[in-house]
Amino acid sequence: MNWKELIENRNRFFWVLHSAGWLGFALVHYLGSLLHDLRDIFVVIIFLNAYAGWLFTIPLRYVYRRAWNLSPAKIALVVIFTSYFTGVLWQVVKNFNYWEIYKHGYKPESWIYYAQNSHWSFYIILSWSGLYFGIKYYQMLQKEKQNVLHANTVAHQAQLKMLRYQLNPHFLFNTLNAISTLILVGENKTANTMVTRLSEFLRYSLDKDPMKKVTLTSEIQALHYYLDIEKVRFEERLQVYYHICDDCKKALVPSMILQPLAENAIKYAIAVQEQGGSITVRVNRFANDLLIEVADTGPLTQVKPEDFFRENGVGLVNTRERLEALYHNNFSLVVENNKPTGVKVNIRIPYELGCSV
Repeated sequence: MNWKELIENRNRFFWVLHSAGWLGFALVHYLGSLLHDLRDIFVVIIFLNAYAGWLFTIPLRYVYRRAWNLSPAKIALVVIFTSYFTGVLWQVVKNFNYWEIYKHGYKPESWIYYAQNSHWSFYIILSWSGLYFGIKYYQMLQKEKQNVLHANTVAHQAQLKMLRYQLNPHFLFNTLNAISTLILVGENKTANTMVTRLSEFLRYSLDKDPMKKVTLTSEIQALHYYLDIEKVRFEERLQVYYHICDDCKKALVPSMILQPLAENAIKYAIAVQEQGGSITVRVNRFANDLLIEVADTGPLTQVKPEDFFRENGVGLVNTRERLEALYHNNFSLVVENNKPTGVKVNIRIPYELGCSV
């Protein structure tokens, strides 16, 4: 087991540091005893005292665990009280060892003398407590640092996937080809409108962080940009319908969450049919959930769960990964057959209100 694995295993890390610390305590006292003319039996007393300290501080770990979530003032009181009590108990054992072993059964005049010099033991136990909390906080900070690094890595990977998906070469090629055709046939006004829509869509998709949330109104506007471009290509073959509940317009949703669904619908429902078809976007609220549905009237298709929506690309996989990163287990994404034909995608996420990012 390497050092990193040892640190990550908190229980094993505690026992290693705990034992090493008291072994170091014994070693320091032994080296200090060499400066004095003491009999060899004093070494036994040193290691018995170290073992007693090792033993008495173990319960402190469990006491401090229970006190971990208390206020700082209460934690300080718990630490001082338990350290003092443990220090006194440890000092009694140390005095007993010294008098019974080194002094051959010496008995003090009063039992209170067994607790003399307890303040030195209290300071040592208090130092142990300080090290315990210091190491504990260090481990917590390291864990938080790892979580942040992991979250940043996931966000970066998701952003790269989204950029790759958003800047679909086929979409850009088809759009630019359509603009070129419009210019050649003299429909400059329509071509200019298409260029404007394309620039607005690309600006939105590149400016918005795919791991952040925007208002539904902003997301619907971006979808308008995208579908307006596609309408130039498909003309009357593409019909789009929106059914947005009023109290959902300011709800927060992940940016660019609708465009991959619409692109799938165009690719597999509109483009493959001579008569085209329609895409319907519905957004409603149910209790504390926001319900999003994107349905198309594509060919009759039997959707299988393992197919995960008629595609081999990254669109829906990317969408699921982003939802999982943002909402963990508090979401659902369901793909099923639409009636009478086509496919619909249903997304459930928490209903949140706020300012878009």
